[in-house]
Amino acid sequence: MVNQFTDTIIEETLAKARSSSRKRAMTCFHGPEDQLQRMINACLKGTYFVPHKSENPGKLKIFIPLRGRAAFLYFDDKGAITEIVTVDAKGPVRAVEIPPGTWCAPVILSDEAVFLEMVDGKYDPNTHKCFAPWAPREEDEGAAKLYLEKLKQKVEMHSTV
Repeated sequence: MVNQFTDTIIEETLAKARSSSRKRAMTCFHGPEDQLQRMINACLKGTYFVPHKSENPGKLKIFIPLRGRAAFLYFDDKGAITEIVTVDAKGPVRAVEIPPGTWCAPVILSDEAVFLEMVDGKYDPNTHKCFAPWAPREEDEGAAKLYLEKLKQKVEMHSTV
């Protein structure tokens, strides 16, 4: 059977995100043997993604917004923001690539955002994500909330330039 990324799957994934304490959920379409990871990511405003990169330097990631709007922040090795790209299902930027070995984190700008995410290569939990040592962890809720607010301010300043 051919995978189909339907409105029903999007709504089901959003429902899971709405009931999640993390404010996000994922539906995978790839198997362990697949060379291309494919998933629907549903995210709510206020979810915090720890800046991260793949430990496997060959893994390119692509995010295509199916609904909503988000900013993707790129960082250098010390945590300074090097670039901000805003993507929106309505355009003008409709997809973003995260180059291999690049620190990145999305900030959700709409109440809800849904992405088709594709990652080159098989899923390996040992190399999938390396979290930035300079950013708070998700479980440190107070620091994570403050850090997310700081990132949102950077996005707002960027969008007014």
